[in-house]
Amino acid sequence: MSDPGNGTAVPKEPAAFGLRFAESNTFKTLFREGMSLVEETAAYLDGDGRRESKRLTRLGGLTYATESMRLTSRLMQLASWLLLQRAVNEGEMPADQARRERAKVRLRGFDSGMSGPGWDDLPEQIRALIGRSMRLQERIRLLDAAIYQADAAAAVNPVNEQIGRLSEALQRQ
Repeated sequence: MSDPGNGTAVPKEPAAFGLRFAESNTFKTLFREGMSLVEETAAYLDGDGRRESKRLTRLGGLTYATESMRLTSRLMQLASWLLLQRAVNEGEMPADQARRERAKVRLRGFDSGMSGPGWDDLPEQIRALIGRSMRLQERIRLLDAAIYQADAAAAVNPVNEQIGRLSEALQRQ
């Protein structure tokens, strides 16, 4: 922060939303929720889900196999995103490296129609896990856009550049 002489503080650089968010309690809660969902899903698919899938109709079994793969893929991508954000927060990875790694994470795709042939045959537990994972995915998509678009906009925002120039000019006087 610098003082242009009129008692107001002008930031030299805009605060990066991504860095502030990664340090927040909101992120920590989201991280725990996401990782808990990954663990819960893995336990279900290895236990009750495996037993329940054997009792399904042929169409239900095919839908179960498809949706369980989508669910697993979706959760692994979300977990990767969460772990990247945590690594930045804990100083294990610089933000610019996290941006490059983030490009490898797919936050779109793996969507489930949550209707259609075989959907109603699925056990309630897997339908609930799919619903929760899709809500988590949407929250993370929104946060990802807010973090990385806000950071990118701040980096090239002409208003911020002008404020910085004005601040420097006023400091020289």
